[in-house]
Amino acid sequence: MSVWLPPAEYVNTIPRATAYACLYFTDTGGRPVQLRATYPTETWQWPGGNMDHGETPWECALRECLEETGIAFEGERKLLGTQFIAHRGEDWPANHIGFVFDGGTLTDDQIAAIVLDPEEHNEVRVHSVREWEVLMTPSNFARLREIDAARRSGTVAYMEV
Repeated sequence: MSVWLPPAEYVNTIPRATAYACLYFTDTGGRPVQLRATYPTETWQWPGGNMDHGETPWECALRECLEETGIAFEGERKLLGTQFIAHRGEDWPANHIGFVFDGGTLTDDQIAAIVLDPEEHNEVRVHSVREWEVLMTPSNFARLREIDAARRSGTVAYMEV
């Protein structure tokens, strides 16, 4: 005979996860646009961040994009990929799940008008995927490569780290 636990008790028996969401932009030449982080854990990234309580991944991506770039994105909600990062011990005591949405194409004027939050980012760059490889860690570059391929092919990427 199975015993059903109340939801509050059951949740304590299963793995926990935090979540992030971001927008992936390219320029008019199809080259990824990335921001240089001011903290050392991940140098180049897309506008995005961790979800707040009660927030959906889409709401998070829009909020973070506005906070980090000044861009009030109004495009369609299109998922390019998800990323599952397994629990890594004391460094991060939970699984981490990411949602990468398509931010579309930015013109040169839109890129030049980006207003960075200096506490989070200090530079905007545009490079080809191949040029980004030498500037990024292998795992972060793998995510860029998969998301770029998903966008170009019209598919959705699933990644595990």
